[in-house]
Amino acid sequence: MKLDKNYTELVNTLKQEIVNSRYQAARLVNKEQLVLYLRTGKMLSEKVKAQKWGTKVLEQISSDLQKELPGLKGFSTSNLKKIRLFADTYSGFLIGSTPSNQFDQIAKDNEFSEGDIQSGETKSNSFLESFYRISFSHHFSILSKVKTWSARSFYIQSAAVNFWSLTILEHHIENDLFIKEGKLPNNFNQTLKRALKPSALRIFKDEYFLDFISEEEIEDERGLEEQVVLNIRNFILQMGKGFCFVGNQYRLEVEGDEFFIDLLFFNRHLQCLVAFELKKGKFKPADVGQLNFYLNVLDEKIKLPKENSSIGIVLCKEKNNSVVEFAIKSFDKAMGVATYKTSKEVPKAIKDVLPNTNELLDFM
Repeated sequence: MKLDKNYTELVNTLKQEIVNSRYQAARLVNKEQLVLYLRTGKMLSEKVKAQKWGTKVLEQISSDLQKELPGLKGFSTSNLKKIRLFADTYSGFLIGSTPSNQFDQIAKDNEFSEGDIQSGETKSNSFLESFYRISFSHHFSILSKVKTWSARSFYIQSAAVNFWSLTILEHHIENDLFIKEGKLPNNFNQTLKRALKPSALRIFKDEYFLDFISEEEIEDERGLEEQVVLNIRNFILQMGKGFCFVGNQYRLEVEGDEFFIDLLFFNRHLQCLVAFELKKGKFKPADVGQLNFYLNVLDEKIKLPKENSSIGIVLCKEKNNSVVEFAIKSFDKAMGVATYKTSKEVPKAIKDVLPNTNELLDFM
């Protein structure tokens, strides 16, 4: 049998369908478990309050359930307490409540301020999809460690979109990612369209964990670039949504002189080219002068008419944010300066649970 292009396309399509089906099945199972916990917790809470039973009744309920359903998992005494708290927080919003009173009830039960409740965001289908995509363990970690509704919403949606493991989620919570998001030193205020700025701040990080690269493998900037290119899928997954790789050592020509950008991407959400310049050492003000030149040439010679102006990121080993701010503020091209950590520097507890490329792709 001759294997032509049509056959290859069919196999690739079937493969994608199988991967998508597995992912959808896992999502449905997770959603059913969360719905069960919400309903169970709601019933427990209402009954315990109505009958004025003491807290020890949960031990008896757990024991009786185990007798009735041998081998039952997820309904230990400690988990029933978690389920009850989970339901007390969210069941009024997600089960049997009208939109008009959902958010007032959430605020009352959880002592959130009125400003914390992002009603439009929470009502959206995207939030509900994210809510049901993360595990109960993720939810309880957020519930027990994060107090404001806006922060909880942020971690729920970020964990779902970025496929964070529980350990990665807890790492981000402990490091106050919600507070630090958008902290990338940049000049976006004066260089980007107002509509693009929020998206750019969400997309670009202040620090990137290049766990797929060992410090021993990097001798200079070219060595760092080679490792990134060899692991380009991992790098793109670390960067986030919407990035497409254009090329490395991307050639620019100006009146016969040649120049080369370390890494060039296109971001679908921002609709612009993104140039990355890699620096093995500490950030120097001269780095952004070189990047600014590249961005000018990209916008003049490479950018398509309907695309937005290019953005540049210097990715370096370390930086002084005050120096960065002075270095970039007078340029009229959008740029920022981020740092990276390699596998040797990522905390072992984080490195051990970071998903590899294949695991992440199974969820894409």
